[in-house]
Amino acid sequence: MKKYELTDDTITVGGRILHRIKALKSFSDVEEGDLGGYVEKEDNLDHSGEAWVYGNARVYGNARVSGDARVSGDARVSGENDYAAAKGFGREYRTTTFFRLQDGGIGVRCGCFCGTLEEFREKVKETHKESKMGKEYLMLADLMEYKFKNA
Repeated sequence: MKKYELTDDTITVGGRILHRIKALKSFSDVEEGDLGGYVEKEDNLDHSGEAWVYGNARVYGNARVSGDARVSGDARVSGENDYAAAKGFGREYRTTTFFRLQDGGIGVRCGCFCGTLEEFREKVKETHKESKMGKEYLMLADLMEYKFKNA
């Protein structure tokens, strides 16, 4: 069963028509009927798993959001090099998704946290201090900063 549908609410980005998505069933923190972000085509967002595009985030081109990845905020994902997901970290071993923001910065979604890479680092230091978990998250942040800044 499909978990979302493309709506008639569209925007145009670089000559591509993107459709806002609407949830057809409840999963994770998404309720049936919720509106999500924008995708160019159904191939951009998997119907299985808990992947979702939130708010005004945009996914198009050859990009594909799948598994438990979540794209939100001012994210602009047009290819595989615009996002990355890491699974198995933190207390609940959830997926942490890193993505390129429209302003060129880096965004992060991890559980209920959604913000910039620097905000993520500050939250990790506040929440996990010098623990192994905190150090792992900070290493992930460093890796993703390197990945996106040197792309």
